[in-house]
Formats: sequence, structure tokens, C-alpha cells
Amino acid sequence: MITEAEQVYAPAARQALGAFGVEPTDLRFIRLAENVTFRVTDARDGSPLVLRLHRPWYHDIVALRSEHIWTRALVQAGIAAPEPLLTQAGESFTQVEIAETDERRWVGLARWVEGEMLADVIARETDTAASASRMAHVGAIMAALHNQATGWTPPAGFQRQVLDADGLMGPKPFWGPFWDQAILSHGERDMLLGMRYRLHAALTRYGKPARTFSLIHADLHPSNVVIDGARAAVIDFDDSGFGWHQYDFAAALTAYQSHPDFAGFRDGFIAGYRSIRAISDEDLGLLPMFLLIRDMAILGWHHQRPELQQTAELSRLKERVCAIAADFEPPI
Repeated sequence: MITEAEQVYAPAARQALGAFGVEPTDLRFIRLAENVTFRVTDARDGSPLVLRLHRPWYHDIVALRSEHIWTRALVQAGIAAPEPLLTQAGESFTQVEIAETDERRWVGLARWVEGEMLADVIARETDTAASASRMAHVGAIMAALHNQATGWTPPAGFQRQVLDADGLMGPKPFWGPFWDQAILSHGERDMLLGMRYRLHAALTRYGKPARTFSLIHADLHPSNVVIDGARAAVIDFDDSGFGWHQYDFAAALTAYQSHPDFAGFRDGFIAGYRSIRAISDEDLGLLPMFLLIRDMAILGWHHQRPELQQTAELSRLKERVCAIAADFEPPI
């Protein structure tokens, strides 16, 4: 059954594929979320590809090209990720018009990564020790990303968002003003505003040490890790930018904070990370602060998307954020 979203975006997807010189034998709508995603089968060799029509307000073309530059560099470094492809004109992206929505969207094409989302694997496992072991894979992959990022010099003109004190806890945070989230009471809003000022000051005091501040994925949770046998790949670099490694940790772990074996998941992740890259106990001690910051950022993400319905999950997130913030003392 063809969905309304597929009817709206498929013609533009086919137009974009022409710019890449791809004639699809199959064009399968995957989802409409942050971006519009299609799986494509290339008629030339049967290879699977992923086509993404990027939302028009999130990144400009310079930032999108920079995302592909880093992703290519990661692939060249031996890290499994979707390898971006070029148009016939040698460009990373082409632009299409969506008549039904009166939009212009940049479109990119990359090689499809086969496998199953790690989050789905963990969700059906009953052995928490096995799940903790899988989180070690996430930690190891993230460490490899951080090793590449700290040893790589981006080319001139490279541009991605900066998730520093201002980008996370400033007056205009990148993911939106979480304190304006509609489900907050006046008292909760005031409390989170006060916590924002304190966290901004703490992040400013910590600074941006080269050992823990670099390009990061910024959304490397288990739904963005794809498993195919013993092979693990990283997908979805849409949120990548410059930030603290501990914020990357928090992005990977926050969804499991309410899990009864969260400590096992966290420790497995850290062990996997430390098997590839060192992090001091002092730097690691900031993880609770970054978990709170990540949760506050997610509240802001929802605030910027009023079209999304309020869910029980969002309500639980709000309750957790407010409960932690009520007694939290930044460690620096």
C-alpha cells in the first residue's frame, strides 16, 4: 500500500536519482521522520543504496557537505558507515522541489548498510549480560570514531554545529529551548532555567580539552548501530558536530536509564570504549552531568516539533529530568 508520504516524495526522489545517474529497479519508502528516507536498488549492479531528502531548516548545504566529508573520512579509516556517493556533476547533493509541500530539499545518496538495528536486538534479548556485552560494541565503535576525529584535521570550509556550553545550555541551544516545553509547570520551568545557568557555567569551567572535545556523532544510540553478523556499522550522522565525548556517551546511554540493569549497560559500554581509547576517571565522572544535559536537550528537540503528539515516553522523560535537576549539583 502506497502511503501519502510516498506519493508526495517519490517523484522528487526519482528526479534526484537521475542526477546521480541511478535508474532504480526498486524505490522503497522507509520513513518520514527527521528526513525522508528511501531504499533504492540500482539497476546497474543491483546494489542497495539509501536516498535521503533532508529537511530544509536543519542544515545548510555547507553543513551537509561537511557531514559527507567526515563520513567519507571515517570509511577511509576503516570504520563501517554509509559511504556517500557523488552526482554525475561531482557534487555531494542535488536539490529538488516538492510541489505538494512547497519545499526545496537537498538530497544525498549513499551505500545502504545491511543488517539489523542493535536496539532491536537488545529489545528482544532476555539475557541482560548479553545486552551489556552488546553495549560494549557501541562503546568500541564510539572510541574508534573519537580516535579518528581527534587525529583528523577537517578541510578548510568544514562546518558543523558546535555543541559547547552555548550550543547545549545557552540562550538559544541548538536543539531548542527546553525550558519552554509545554508539559512543564511554571515551577519546573523556573527550576530548569536555573539549572541551565549552572550547567552552562560548569561546561565553561571544564573548557574544551582536546582529549575529550572533537567531532562527535551526537546521536549514537543503539538504533543508529547496525549489526550484520560480527560486523557493526554506524549510521545517521545528521546530528554530528563538535562536542564533548561524554555527551556522545550520554546519547548512547540515555534511553536505558530506566532499565533495571542500566549500571550493567553503562559499565559494558565504558569497558568497550576503554578497550580502544583511554578516558580518565575524572573525565568519566562528568557522565551524570552529561546525561542530564542530553535529557534536557531531548526536551528541547520535542519543543521544536509541536506536530509530534505528547507521548507517555515524553512525560516520563520530563519527570526524570525534573527529579534529577531538583537535587543535582554540577561536579565542576
